[in-house]
Amino acid sequence: MSREPLNNRSKTGGRTERGTFAVGNKLSPGRPPGARKRASLVVDGLLESQAEALAQKAINAALDGDVAALRICLDRLSPPQKSKPIHIKLPPASDAHGVEQAAAAVIEAVADGDISPDEGTALTSMLEARRKAIETHDNAKRLDLIEAAMNGKDSA
Repeated sequence: MSREPLNNRSKTGGRTERGTFAVGNKLSPGRPPGARKRASLVVDGLLESQAEALAQKAINAALDGDVAALRICLDRLSPPQKSKPIHIKLPPASDAHGVEQAAAAVIEAVADGDISPDEGTALTSMLEARRKAIETHDNAKRLDLIEAAMNGKDSA
């Protein structure tokens, strides 16, 4: 028994089995990336033309004791920080041994409660990136030495 397509795919080429347009279809490529709907553009235009009046109304409501308006105003004046600086003493991480010591210091700081586990994870991922950079640099130096030694043997 042959399976029939879910729609009239045979009449409208360039569709997938589910009936949606295939990637790269020239019949109807759809909305370009980043394009906005007409309704969104109209609303943005209306809000933009009244932005100053709306802001003043929110400020007045906040001053009159409206808690929601007050929260909106304070969030605009001082938005919540996405992350805060981490104060922890780490040994220099200029080589693989230093990175290992720094990672141990981070784990110890998390265990002691000096920093949160999330902060420890962020620091550890930075140390891992540092380790990879050191490893890549060391490998490049080794490869240069090997190539130089091989070129010396070839010419002799």
